[in-house]
Amino acid sequence: MTTTRFAPSPTGYIHVGNLRTALFNYMIAAKSGGTFILRIDDTDPVRSEEKYVDAIKQDLEWLGLTWDKVERQSTRLDRYAETADKLREMGRFYEAFETPVELDLKRKKQLNMGKPPVYDRSALALSDAEKEAMRAERGNGVWRYKLDQERIEWTDGILGDISIDAASVSDPVLIRGDGQVLYTLASIVDDTDMGVTNVVRGSDHVTNTATQIQMIKAIGGTVPDFAHHSLLTGPQGESLSKRLGTLALRDLREAGVQPMALLSLLARLGSSQPVELRTSMDELIEGFDVTQFGSAPTKFDVDDLYPLTARYNQTLSLDAVKTRISDLGISDDQAERFWDVTRENITVLSDLAEWADLVKNGAEPLIEDEDKEFVAEAMAMLPEAPYVDTTWGEWTSAVKAATGRKGKGLFMPLRKAVTGRQRGPDMASLMPLLQVIKAKG
Repeated sequence: MTTTRFAPSPTGYIHVGNLRTALFNYMIAAKSGGTFILRIDDTDPVRSEEKYVDAIKQDLEWLGLTWDKVERQSTRLDRYAETADKLREMGRFYEAFETPVELDLKRKKQLNMGKPPVYDRSALALSDAEKEAMRAERGNGVWRYKLDQERIEWTDGILGDISIDAASVSDPVLIRGDGQVLYTLASIVDDTDMGVTNVVRGSDHVTNTATQIQMIKAIGGTVPDFAHHSLLTGPQGESLSKRLGTLALRDLREAGVQPMALLSLLARLGSSQPVELRTSMDELIEGFDVTQFGSAPTKFDVDDLYPLTARYNQTLSLDAVKTRISDLGISDDQAERFWDVTRENITVLSDLAEWADLVKNGAEPLIEDEDKEFVAEAMAMLPEAPYVDTTWGEWTSAVKAATGRKGKGLFMPLRKAVTGRQRGPDMASLMPLLQVIKAKG
């Protein structure tokens, strides 16, 4: 049975980078009929907020990423303490007391000597008396895991064969001086206890994965299959870190981006498969294969979401938008025509409001100086509302006969005068919806 997990910290809103990780893990589980766990990483009592837990769930539900069960790491502190005690008994856990300034000085000295900037394990040489003195002076120390300094190897689902020398990695801190359990310890205990079989995450976690593989083996767990996807960059290759505030899922939702547009892009971006709009989760899952993704940084442009959103909106039935159209003041007997006329002339559904305003209140005419006399003459020939399907054809034919204008010189000035814009729906279809034409009066 395949089991995957998504483990966000409730310290902020989910953004597109988080979603990519969640989506990959969700699709792996769904494709095999397995279990997808939403695991809330709330071991930091200061920064974790319940409003972000709720927001994470809302965002995933909006996208249709349903979970089979929810776990809260804050409810599992006893299990982490048990594992910490086990590691102490095994001689794999030790207390260290260096301040951040002291650690920084050590790293700088090592770099100047051409050595890797890893923790020197000086805390292992402290006697019990020295540790007591340190605690009295500085408070409790941090707890580090003592790595076996050997090569850690695995076959990554995306990156291929990986080999990392543990001697080039600092012994990771698993518990802070204030007692807070850090992600690495909580994660290895949870992955072991919950039977996680597959873990997909960003390539910035590769070194963490190496240490976690060693720790999972030390506590008697089964190592999951790991895959590390590329990191997203901006369209010019720039870091997304400064833009993540504008790439939160709730902001994209507010902007009118459709869930399937977002999922269609992120489910294929960076893979050998083309990005194509899919209208159901089943379609996305069917073609998903994590091995088809590459390791190179992947460019993400939020603007790419809007053409996909527009195409998705074009597929919507009247029933899907009828309430929205009604709320805009369009009558039920006109709703179907309104949707048929506007659906290919909007990007996001909120654009319908502009067309509803045009239909009900008319548009400010857009008239070039050289067309003023022509438009005035044409408007005098336009019959009174209500208009019908034949109104546009009959009116433009009459104007053509009277003025001699034809083609673009005939139709474009009249479109701009009636709608206030150069492009839009077929005018013959639009005319029966119009209640007011400002250029007429």
